[in-house]
Amino acid sequence: MSEPIPAHRGRAGRPSIPFAAALGSQREELWIFFRQWLKRPLSTAAFSPSSRFLNRRMVRALPPGTRRVIELGAGTGALTRALIDHGIDVRDLLAIEFNSNLYRFLSRRFEGLTVVQGDARGMDHMAEVVSFARKAPVQAVVSGLGLLSMSREAQHSILASAFALMPEEGAFVQFTYGPVTPVAGEVMRRLGLRARR
Repeated sequence: MSEPIPAHRGRAGRPSIPFAAALGSQREELWIFFRQWLKRPLSTAAFSPSSRFLNRRMVRALPPGTRRVIELGAGTGALTRALIDHGIDVRDLLAIEFNSNLYRFLSRRFEGLTVVQGDARGMDHMAEVVSFARKAPVQAVVSGLGLLSMSREAQHSILASAFALMPEEGAFVQFTYGPVTPVAGEVMRRLGLRARR
């Protein structure tokens, strides 16, 4: 679920139009995401958008004072919404989405958001992303990508590209369903990174 739905009640306890419209929007988001997972289960990390609980945890993991963020694997915008609600200005947020259907959905959903369709492995060579990073320092990259299921080479490319766009103190925030970091130890050592749970 991407955002809380206001529970407005009309006459006789029936949902009013705003509530019904919100439910329709939420169903559309879930259905679009699930359809994309059915089409490409290996390239879509989950079968539904991330939960509000997970999104809050991701936002809390950002370094204090973070104002400028790149989001990888933005999907339908569940985490995007949490970042905006946290106070990240839509103009200081850039979303990268590989899936063309999710890219189009995301582009329509957030007015003013820069959305780039592409592979995160080469983000430091994408004109829009490089331009975004040059305007002001990117303090964090947040990721909904399924790093656990990726090769070490793919992990290395994504993380190297992300850190190439940030100053030295930049942070990469990633969730995982496993008990340890989803990035291979070899990749962490090659890039000189350390993980914090």
